Amino acid sequence: MQPSGALALLLIATLACSSVGATNSTGGLPIVMWHGMGGFKKYLESNLEVYVKSLEIGNSIVTDYKSGYLIHPNKQVEDVCQQLANDPKLSDGYNAIGFSQGGQFLRAVAQRCPTPRMNNLITLGGQHQGVFGLPDCPSLSSKTCEYFRQLLNLAAYTGWVQDYLVQATYWHDPLNEGAYRESSTFLADINNEKTINETYISNLQQLNKFIMVKFTKDKIVQPIESQWFGYYAPGQDKEVQTLQDSDLFIKNRLGLQEMQSRNQLVFLEYPGNHLQFTKEWFQKNVFPFL
Repeated sequence: MQPSGALALLLIATLACSSVGATNSTGGLPIVMWHGMGGFKKYLESNLEVYVKSLEIGNSIVTDYKSGYLIHPNKQVEDVCQQLANDPKLSDGYNAIGFSQGGQFLRAVAQRCPTPRMNNLITLGGQHQGVFGLPDCPSLSSKTCEYFRQLLNLAAYTGWVQDYLVQATYWHDPLNEGAYRESSTFLADINNEKTINETYISNLQQLNKFIMVKFTKDKIVQPIESQWFGYYAPGQDKEVQTLQDSDLFIKNRLGLQEMQSRNQLVFLEYPGNHLQFTKEWFQKNVFPFL
């Protein structure tokens, strides 16, 4: 199975394992997906026999699609938190799967909205340290892609672009870390780079497992290592640091040191392009957490 670029609502542009079929440890909790598609929802329901909620923003497919580009993540997260709180089928908790930017959006849900409780968070191709660069723009016209490229490269941290373009809210310029921390209206906040929000830390640590899937041939996420919380070392855009070498980890801004010591962090990788994985791989590597 190869999910389409639309299922991810991309980033760019318009931006431990057991055998399959083994009894899982979560007792068949419901699943919440962000930026999934109908076929994948049915695939999970038929194979796992659990309730699957595919999140939508707004009252139509068109509105939901536009939200991936034009509705600020803070507003989207607020909407989703309300949806989850109002769904009685999730009252005993749920597992979450975020595709592409849905990964960091669901992490924001975990940090900001602890009720109902998120058990395991699985992010596929998420951009946890943001992005810097637009190497590809699937599902967009070349003209539209180039327009967004120019906006992000020249004006990502201006107020109107932060308000207008979702991808600007997780645009992370390593050549200008000060502007990023000061002006990023989403990512810098959920990564505790403006101030330390202890509630974010304690809520994130309530996860049973935080599973991050990196696509090693990704042509959408730049740098690829952002999918595992790695990023460019500050002041340049060539050398990439791992999570463990970053200030985020060393200064323990999100409590990830403790999570790693308690084996709550799981790092998986797939040798393919953005969100291009097989059904067999997903069953073997991700099903055990569902």
